[in-house]
Amino acid sequence: MSKTARWRSAALPIASTALVLALAGPAAASAPAAATATTAPEAAPDATPEATPEATPETAPETAPETAPDTKPDAAGPRVPATSTHRPVGTTSARLVDRDRPDPWRPDTPSRELMVTFWYPTDSARGAHAPYLSTELSTALYGTDAPAGVRTGAVAGARPAPGRRPLVLLSPGFGLSRTTLTALGEELAARGYAVAAVDHTYETLVEFPGGRIEPCLVCGREGTDPDFGATASRVRAADLRFVIDRLTAPGNRGPVRGLTVDPGRIAAVGHSLGGAAALEAMAEDRRIRAAANLDGTVWIPPTGLRSRPVLLFSSQLGGSPGATGNWEDSWKRLTGPRYWVDLPTAGHLSFSDEHWVVDALGSRDQLPADSGPDLFGTVRGERALAATRAYLGAFLDRHLLGRPAPLLDRPSRAFPEVRFAK
Repeated sequence: MSKTARWRSAALPIASTALVLALAGPAAASAPAAATATTAPEAAPDATPEATPEATPETAPETAPETAPDTKPDAAGPRVPATSTHRPVGTTSARLVDRDRPDPWRPDTPSRELMVTFWYPTDSARGAHAPYLSTELSTALYGTDAPAGVRTGAVAGARPAPGRRPLVLLSPGFGLSRTTLTALGEELAARGYAVAAVDHTYETLVEFPGGRIEPCLVCGREGTDPDFGATASRVRAADLRFVIDRLTAPGNRGPVRGLTVDPGRIAAVGHSLGGAAALEAMAEDRRIRAAANLDGTVWIPPTGLRSRPVLLFSSQLGGSPGATGNWEDSWKRLTGPRYWVDLPTAGHLSFSDEHWVVDALGSRDQLPADSGPDLFGTVRGERALAATRAYLGAFLDRHLLGRPAPLLDRPSRAFPEVRFAK
């Protein structure tokens, strides 16, 4: 497989290193290595922090909602771009533990431990907005606390609006935090979806309640293990399936009190390696009714999808003949409704928050000249985000809600830069 094809799914620690340079400038040379550092003493993975009021006696041993830091985001920092509907969104994060599955990346750990951020519709916009990420995690990931100053649009701990919600699972790129999908999470929640973004532990830095930060144990393996992409896709698919189990558990005892999801309307969406995992999760789990892959190489041929719909959204048509060929092969295997749209002016990170955050912080000119085109292309970050939100939203609206979605049928005057690859 070509260098570009590998890059687009498994080499995102390289992207994180480039972002360290962009966000922190020359001072980053002495900062912790992205996606490999840990800034807190290691604790036993099964240690359970003190339960908050949201954790019921039944859920406390396996679910611990994350409490917001005492400090609020800097009021002068950039803000997550407003959603298309401007409806209020609530959010919370929780630690989930799968006690039936040993950790695949750390064999000495008997349980798989995850951090998940949830976004959902709420009836009130009153209350403090959630932090984007902590200063500690920001410094560990990027060598600077600048991203911690980003202001979100979601109210921390807000009560979910009543009603059964279609569920969208989000899986980030390898080496990237779930926080890089915040703008997509807020947009989908404002459209009426329940959204769950999953950090895949030991594939990036992950901060757990109490300030414990677990390292990326497998960063670097993608360059030496030819089977790593397929292995990681299956690990992530299992993570997503576990989150579905928790959110659809009988008795509404899921990790977010008052949030009810519709088990008949579930989709999986991912960026880069997360996109490959979304397809694999749908192949393994019939509860997932639709899947979207945002610029990720497909490591396992998509079979067993049972005619369910798939959206492929690429940048620069995969950037190389090798990457394009990977998607061409996958396209032929899709038997249900299928869409392949392309944003030729985008880069690989244009489908995540990394692009608009770098632009908003005025740090793009700090990137090495040879990495900028691959990472961000030539489009502005907010414009790439608007296109991603629009086409992904249209896809989910059509296939989970049964709403008209003409954006998927023909070129749009609203997005002339987006073209249909197929």
